[in-house]
Amino acid sequence: MRPINLITLLLVIIGGVNWLLVGVAEFDLVAALFGGQDATMSKIVYVLVGLSALWQLMPFVKAMRVGETAAEAHIARR
Repeated sequence: MRPINLITLLLVIIGGVNWLLVGVAEFDLVAALFGGQDATMSKIVYVLVGLSALWQLMPFVKAMRVGETAAEAHIARR
């Protein structure tokens, strides 16, 4: 897997966990770590997570076009 895909996947996971915390506990971890939702660093993280989600659409669309993903093929062989 290309490094950009790993980085963007990690950022999408971080964003997903953050949304889980917002939904379950009304706690925004990114805002808490970087000084509030309006802090420049928080906005940078939010933008990077959003851009990462857009980037991850490319492998998702490719996997849907090809059919079965490599991970699913590996599981099916066991």
